[in-house]
Amino acid sequence: MRICMMEGPVDLVPEGATWEGIADRIGELAPDLLVTNEMPFGPWLAAGPAYDPALAAESVRLHGAGLRALAALGLPAVVSSRPVPAGGRLANEAFALQDGRYTPLHHKQMFPEEPGFFEATWFQPAMQGFEVFEVGGIRLGVQLCTELMFNERARRYGRDGAELIVVPRASGASVGRWLTAGAMAALVSGCYVVSSNRAGRTADGQVFGGRAFAFQPDGEPLAQTTDSESIVVVDVDPARSRAQQSRYPCYVRE
Repeated sequence: MRICMMEGPVDLVPEGATWEGIADRIGELAPDLLVTNEMPFGPWLAAGPAYDPALAAESVRLHGAGLRALAALGLPAVVSSRPVPAGGRLANEAFALQDGRYTPLHHKQMFPEEPGFFEATWFQPAMQGFEVFEVGGIRLGVQLCTELMFNERARRYGRDGAELIVVPRASGASVGRWLTAGAMAALVSGCYVVSSNRAGRTADGQVFGGRAFAFQPDGEPLAQTTDSESIVVVDVDPARSRAQQSRYPCYVRE
């Protein structure tokens, strides 16, 4: 199975030359599954310390257009996230597109609250739980950005039969901690871990660190994006994940 991961540029819109270049490159790679970065279109809402209904509505609208652009890629499956209205704020909803069919997968439930990432101000979940879904022929769970720091969730995904954990991110300049978290998530779950991230500097100076990455079920690195390759495809074998889940440390009971 071929999985595509990417660095999504800041303020990406689902039309125009930048998007067309991304779409063309993804088409050349012909993945079975594309994993995008977290809420990939438009400005990063959580940069602002106060909830703004007008900005929220615009982001919802732009991601609606983004859904149509992602569907137009014609891929067997896409996993991404988008803002959806939720009780006076927004929910960050991970979803799958499979042959154009939309399936909600997960609402982000763990939020930072600090400069550049005032997510607890902007978001709240309207859906609970960390469920496993079959998407594009592989069983997967979602950890949205900060949720990757919670190893118990990754471990539970492995126990629940996931073969892949996808991690759409919008994380800052520091990359090392995310690589450590990705390796640990793979190690404790026995799953492949694939993560895409927002990349670049905004007009206000906020930096997103890029560096999409993939880890094997034993926690060893599989691939990363680079300065010259911002969209990368990896080959995964779900049988390797199932085999790893009978090995150390996955078999150890709590």
